[in-house]
Amino acid sequence: QVQLVESGGGLVQAGGSLRLSCAASGTIFRVNIMGWYRQAPGKQRELVATISSRGNINYVDSVKGRFTISRDNAKNTVYLQMNSLKPEDTALYYCNANIQRGTAYPLTNYWGQGTLVTVSS
Repeated sequence: QVQLVESGGGLVQAGGSLRLSCAASGTIFRVNIMGWYRQAPGKQRELVATISSRGNINYVDSVKGRFTISRDNAKNTVYLQMNSLKPEDTALYYCNANIQRGTAYPLTNYWGQGTLVTVSS
């Protein structure tokens, strides 16, 4: 089994910072793309940022210049540093990872349980 465990959410004032972490554990052979998605109340889940195992990065336009995604391949962990937070960043943030459990297994998409980020004005 594979689990993604997130941490780092919380309540912060506008302009503040938070750092999210997500660690993948279990039977893991290879971790491909890792990323963060978010879902605000009444809205669809949207991609925030992704990072490949080689370090290729993609951001949604609304967070460019404010958020930084990074990963530690040795720890199978992905991070999201969020600066200059705005009230519209308030959402449940989900970690996502494409993981292969072994050579005989396909790449499979896994999700964390979500961590709440609340930005007050």
